[in-house]
Amino acid sequence: MKHDALHLWLLTNPTSPRYVGPLRLVEAGKGVSLQYDREWLSQGFPLSEDLPLVDIEHLPRWKGLAAGAVDDARPDRWGERVIQYIDKPARLSIMEYLYYAGDDRFGALGVSTSADAYTPRAKNPLPRLAQAQALSEVVHKVSAKEPVNHIERTLIAAGGSFGGAKPKALIEIDGEQWVIKFFNNEPIDVPLIEHASMTLAEKAGITVAPTRVVPLAGENALAVRRYDRSGASRIHCISAGTALRAETIGGQEPLLGYPSLAQLLRRTGVADGDANLLDMQELFRRMVFNILIDNTDDHEKNHALMVVAPRQQGKYRLAPAYDVLPTNSGQGSQEFIVGTDQRDSTLVNAMSQCALFGYTAAQAAEQVVRVIDVVNGWREHFAACGVTGSDLASLGERIDGEPLLAQRQGFKAADHPAPTRPTRGKGAFGR
Repeated sequence: MKHDALHLWLLTNPTSPRYVGPLRLVEAGKGVSLQYDREWLSQGFPLSEDLPLVDIEHLPRWKGLAAGAVDDARPDRWGERVIQYIDKPARLSIMEYLYYAGDDRFGALGVSTSADAYTPRAKNPLPRLAQAQALSEVVHKVSAKEPVNHIERTLIAAGGSFGGAKPKALIEIDGEQWVIKFFNNEPIDVPLIEHASMTLAEKAGITVAPTRVVPLAGENALAVRRYDRSGASRIHCISAGTALRAETIGGQEPLLGYPSLAQLLRRTGVADGDANLLDMQELFRRMVFNILIDNTDDHEKNHALMVVAPRQQGKYRLAPAYDVLPTNSGQGSQEFIVGTDQRDSTLVNAMSQCALFGYTAAQAAEQVVRVIDVVNGWREHFAACGVTGSDLASLGERIDGEPLLAQRQGFKAADHPAPTRPTRGKGAFGR
């Protein structure tokens, strides 16, 4: 079945879906537009800043994407792969991917075949923790393009089209939804290492999504609790890429980086106390941590914002960190822009625009030292998490090799002193 038009719904309260408007396939099948329904125009909110509440057809501003926040509702590479293999749609377009992704997609948006009622693609109950082994075996079959039977197809169709590049699925643990990520024939135990990395990041003052290791036959998987769910409610979320593109003038390249995201939080973050400032400053720690553990896969989809107050001027909160682990590549360049030296993986580059994160140079240096102190204990922490000696040796070639170790050892907070206030001179009438 081909879908040239579908309908977008908001599911913050899944028991009372709200109709947003029609979606239409445009750009010769390479993009998807959105037009708000009249009721949404009067009682809704902009789903992203490039989708204002005006009665027009919002066309995608970037080739090969859906309009604004709608693009975050479609699956990434792994989800597309599952759809291609399991559902075998007659046509592969963004609209098909939006439809076949099902009901449990990222954030709070849903796609329906009807404007009158939320009628998503029918789904099966999510697999439970006890089915993790069986789910893993199905995932490996899909990766290897091996045939699957009806039961296996049913198991992965329930949550296998979730986004991301590597094999993953949705699973229910104690009544909550978790993303379960599987071993993908890497030379090291990536699921266990990601758990160790996330719990290490938490020690550095970084808010992380809760993780737990799921032992399987001969390997580990990693379960990550969804931050876009709160009980039965869903939280509208957008990726950093969507947020930064939304504020970019048409025809210009978006500045996809930490400083730009920090300034976006300064402008659009929740203005309740110092919430937006605290998010900006935590983002700085995340950047430094990623540099020092050689996590160079920190691209625009690996940072997200939660839309927690859509009707207020301040509406975004920085979502908990996820997909944090050493890339083990030693490439010396981040995916996200760091500072004046663009993507260079250096502390000098991280410090270069620290003011954009709400820090003085002295304050930022204190935070760098804080992260360094935590990263210096990475080997002991990883070992306590069960990472093997051979995997520690492999990671150590990067984390404790040049240039990262030299940066940790060479950074001194004293090199970034607080500015001294000039003494108030006695004026002509002073005593």
